[in-house]
Amino acid sequence: MQGNGGGGTLSESEIVEAALRVVREDGVEKLSMRRLSRELGVSPMAPYYYVADKRELLDLVASAALTGVRTPPPESGPWQHRLRVLVDQIDEKLRKHPGLGDILIEQMFGKQLDLIAAVMDVLVEAGFDDRDVLAAYATIHTYLFGRSRVNPRDHSAPADLTLPPVVERAHRYIGDLRGRYSYDFGMDVLIAGLEAALVRRTATDVP
Repeated sequence: MQGNGGGGTLSESEIVEAALRVVREDGVEKLSMRRLSRELGVSPMAPYYYVADKRELLDLVASAALTGVRTPPPESGPWQHRLRVLVDQIDEKLRKHPGLGDILIEQMFGKQLDLIAAVMDVLVEAGFDDRDVLAAYATIHTYLFGRSRVNPRDHSAPADLTLPPVVERAHRYIGDLRGRYSYDFGMDVLIAGLEAALVRRTATDVP
């Protein structure tokens, strides 16, 4: 395909790679069609010959960023282990591409259907019925992609704000919200909750 005003040709892969560089360096919020054109060294209008708008560009970036996530085979361990391995890989991709979760949280059934199916397959094998598979996936989706929205960039409380004692003590660890500790804690709770829900379901199904 021929570009416009940029003096040369572009490919979709070049555009996606340039967009990924911007995201890795500056975060999704800094990615725009104009910023992309500067990264590519082309005119501001050139990228529009390959992607219709920023929404389409973000979809391509999300798909590319999540490439390489491997689905653990059934023989690799119990469902809890396989679910954790799968979600851990996605989280690792999110950490390398700041703001990517903000894109994905808004589209539960977006273009990453292979990853959604992989998570749901694990839940089916665990013993959840279809209704609970959807509820369980929605819970995982919300935690995985929505965590960044409750992770404050500014860790300091306003100087004129008096925190209740319990909040003040906990606030000392607010930096953990963006770290591995908080992620591990949340995943441990989530998987334990799924286990407990499955046990309750199994118990109520017994005649």
